[in-house]
Order: sequence, then structure tokens, then C-alpha cells
Amino acid sequence: MLKFLCFLIFLIPLCFYSGLWWLVCSMMFFVSFLYLFFFPYFFCWGGLGYIFGCDLISYGLVLLSLWICVLMILASESIFRLGYFPGFFLFVVVVLTILLYCTFSSISLLSFYIFFESSLIPTLFLILGWGYQPERVQAGIYLLFYTLLASLPLLVGILFIYNSLGSLCLFTLSGNSYLAGGLFYLCMVFAFLVSMPMFMVHLWLPSAHVEAPVSGSMILAGVLLKLGGYGLLRAFPVLFSFGFSFGVVWVALSLVGGLFVSLFCMRQTDLKSLIAYSSVAHMSMVIGGIMTLNYWGVCSSFALMVAHGLCSSGLFCLSNISYERFSSRSLLINSGLINLMPSMAMWWFLLSSCNMAAPPSLNLLGEIGLLSSLVSWSWCLMFVLIFLSFFSAAYTLYLYSYSQHGSVYSGVYSCSLGYVREFLLLFLHWFPLNLVILSVDVSVFWV
Repeated sequence: MLKFLCFLIFLIPLCFYSGLWWLVCSMMFFVSFLYLFFFPYFFCWGGLGYIFGCDLISYGLVLLSLWICVLMILASESIFRLGYFPGFFLFVVVVLTILLYCTFSSISLLSFYIFFESSLIPTLFLILGWGYQPERVQAGIYLLFYTLLASLPLLVGILFIYNSLGSLCLFTLSGNSYLAGGLFYLCMVFAFLVSMPMFMVHLWLPSAHVEAPVSGSMILAGVLLKLGGYGLLRAFPVLFSFGFSFGVVWVALSLVGGLFVSLFCMRQTDLKSLIAYSSVAHMSMVIGGIMTLNYWGVCSSFALMVAHGLCSSGLFCLSNISYERFSSRSLLINSGLINLMPSMAMWWFLLSSCNMAAPPSLNLLGEIGLLSSLVSWSWCLMFVLIFLSFFSAAYTLYLYSYSQHGSVYSGVYSCSLGYVREFLLLFLHWFPLNLVILSVDVSVFWV
């Protein structure tokens, strides 16, 4: 693990040399492919060194982080073309990659907390430095206010674990569920639920997405939402015994909230806002699956987290491609795109179908497992899940049909084609999303 970390730190000086952004992008692609061959074939920790290590859960999310961060650079070519502080942008992206790598590979709860909070700082720089509207300052304050306020009790809970066990290593947490009490349980869980985000504490996410540049939206939807799910999976050995008492609250709140958010999606007129709210709806199923505390829920929630990271990041790239042509994200102006950008209509269809969990995407595997887990936990949830799945398909069809079909905005007369870079960017989102399902044992821990 330390070898890859040193390699990423080596990239930092290269960021400030003008004209070398392609070299940094190529080197990060090389790191991603190299990390792909370090797959942990057994469900145990490997690559241990100092405070870093890797198991199967860490491996999938580290690989997702590396991949999304490379695609962030590829999607932000306009920053380098216009000379809008490209060196500092590369520096922020590489630092964010290092912090996410350290977060997912930490074997100590305290180091996980430090890197977990530190990853918000480069994201805030992306929103404030390269955002579009003056409201980006308010969106950044929302982001910090929600996440930092909810994370302070988590720090208190971590210190309580250290005081009780004398260790914060993740190896020693399993089997110590006698620590869990009501207040301790809320302290440990609340920060992760806000980060995912759960319904009622989700208001920071749509505003952050709408004001962020495409790179900020990609990393927010692709990786940062997964920090909460990863934290829940790591903390539950301590919280397992008390989780049965509170589980029904989180499952009910997340699924009913996901249903409401799906209805919100049906009335959005902003492309990025619609995709951001759909992320909240998908994460609500992940929260419900984890809170059932069964094996199927954990495995399927991990699969859906990886799938959602690739799918939503690709949809944000598509919305940015339209924004660069029309200077608007309104569905009214972006209607009838199949006439103006016929080469992009296929990618809209492919990624929209993945978003509604159509085969052969990894989303289908994750949602089938989560539906099985939740219905086996309580058959009454079947009625909520029916509507949740239906509206998930409905708002995705609304997004695709309203943007691709209909009358073309009268202010646009030309036919626009995509660049090779954009086709490559979309392919690198879609291809892994449909390739991973061929190796089900990796994505749902059947090892």
C-alpha cells in the first residue's frame, strides 16, 4: 500500500509544470491499472504497513477512487484549454486522490477519521474555485456545516473506544459489541448517515452538486458518498448488538425518504439537480441494506455503491457535455438533443438504462440483492420497494425522454458532435460498470 502512496505523492511536483497535465493523467491511469493487479484473493487484510492495509472492501473503493479521479482530469479539459489555474487544479485533484486512498486503506479508526474529514477540504476548493455561480459559497458552507457538525460526535465515540479497549485498530473491533449503548450508537452512526446522505440531512448534496464543476460533481457522487457506507461497514462490529434495536428506524426513514426523493426527481428542471436527487434515492437503498445487518445486505450495498459511483459520475459528465454546448442545464433548453447531438444519444440511453438497473449493469446485481435482503428482513417493505423501483425507472425515463426528444430550443440551430476525448470518457464509465458483473464473486464477496 505504501508503494502506491509514494507514487501518488511523487506526482504532486509535476502538477505545476504547464503542459504536463497529460503526463499526470497518464501516470494516474498507470497507477489505476497497476493497482488492479494487486487484488486480495482472500477476505483478509494484506499489504500491511504502518497504519495502512487493504482488504476486499478497501480494494474496491480505492480502485473506484483512483479511477474516478483520473476521469475527473479527463472531463475537465476546458480548464486546461482556457488556462483557468490548471496547475492548482491538478494539485487539488492529486491531493484529493491521496486523501481518499489513505481513507479507504487506514487500519486505525483515528487515521480514518482524520483522512475522512481532510478529503472535504480539496472538494471545497473545487466548488469554490471552479464553480459556476456566486451561490457556490453558500453550497460550500452547507457542505462543511452538515459534515463537520455531524462528525464531532464521531470523534468523541472513537475516543471512547480507545479509552475502553486501549486500541483503535480495526482488527480488534470485532467481538467488542458490548460497548454499544444508545448515545454511543448515535455518535458513531450519525456522521456516516449524513455523509451518505440520508433523507432529512441531505440538503447539502443537491446544492453542492449544482454549484460544483463537473470534477466536483464526479468526485462527490462517485466517491465521497461512499465514505459513509464504508464507515458503517467498518463500525458495525462494535455496533452490532445495539443495531437490532435502532435498525427499524433507519430502514423505515431511508426507504420512505427515498420514495419522497424519487417524487422530487419527477419535478426537477435542472439536469444536475435531477441526477443529484437520484443519488440520494439510490443511497437510501444502500442505507436500508446495511441496516438490515445481514450478509446479503452488506454484500449488495457494496455492489450498489461501486455501481452508483460509476453510473452517476457518467451522467454528470453527460450533463456537462450539454452544458458546454448550450451554457444551460435547463431541461427546457436541453430538449431534443437527439437532433442536435445524435452521437451522444446512445450514451444517454446506455447510462440512463444503467441508472434504472437494467441488465447487464452492476446496478441490477446490487438492487436485486438489496431487494432480497430487505424483503427477507420484513415482507411489509415490499410495498415501499415496489414504488421505489417504479419511480426510479420513471424519473430516469423522464430524464432521457425529455432531454433527447421533444421540440428543439429555437435559439440553437447548429448540429454539434462530440470529441474523441468525451467518447473515451463516457466509455471508461460505462465499460467497467457492465464488465464487473462478469466477476460476481468479486463484487458481492462470494469468495
